[in-house]
Amino acid sequence: MRLRLREHRPRLDGRVHRVLQPRSPLEQTVLADVVGRWTPLVGDQDGLARLAALFALAARSRFSVLYVPLRQNRKLADWAFAANALDLVLVHHSLGLRRSAWPELRRRLGTGRPITVDTDEHRWQHVRLTAERWTHADFRDRLLPAAHAETLFLAGSRPVFRDAAGELAWAAGNGHRHRRGRRGLPVGLTSLTPLVEPRAGRELDVVYLDTRAGRSLR
Repeated sequence: MRLRLREHRPRLDGRVHRVLQPRSPLEQTVLADVVGRWTPLVGDQDGLARLAALFALAARSRFSVLYVPLRQNRKLADWAFAANALDLVLVHHSLGLRRSAWPELRRRLGTGRPITVDTDEHRWQHVRLTAERWTHADFRDRLLPAAHAETLFLAGSRPVFRDAAGELAWAAGNGHRHRRGRRGLPVGLTSLTPLVEPRAGRELDVVYLDTRAGRSLR
């Protein structure tokens, strides 16, 4: 997929950060925060496909912060799960981004510079055999979630972001096949929870919801 992004270079604490953000909002996509533990990623075909591309980009963007604003879609969270809405930040463990610095960093983003990048999420949507290794006792490469300032941070590295991209790409391509989805009802398709550090106590499922087939949210 060709992603249209904005590249920001805010300076904070004597350091320049590279922050990438979708140029157009994911209007029919939300990260719903349900009682602080279950955090489903809910979206239509386009939204899940763009999330897959963003996770694929995160896999190879070791020195960048990927910021996906989703809080503005509270109506979708209310309609689907009566939940709060969170923004999403994808970042590599090695970057060492302090969550406490994020609110100030977000305030400094400005308009940014438009860029376009190609992503390779399509390479991973059929490679679901990686799920076999998620249950191995020695599997250590997991997403580390943390919520702060109405944002869910997912810290990871290339392999785990790539695996997540594959799951999201598969969900984007299969959600419309379900009868419930065609009726505009939420359909749980897959889960990223096996990729999440178990001690974090957070479940991250992927839910397809085609609002065009059901009740309008706008």
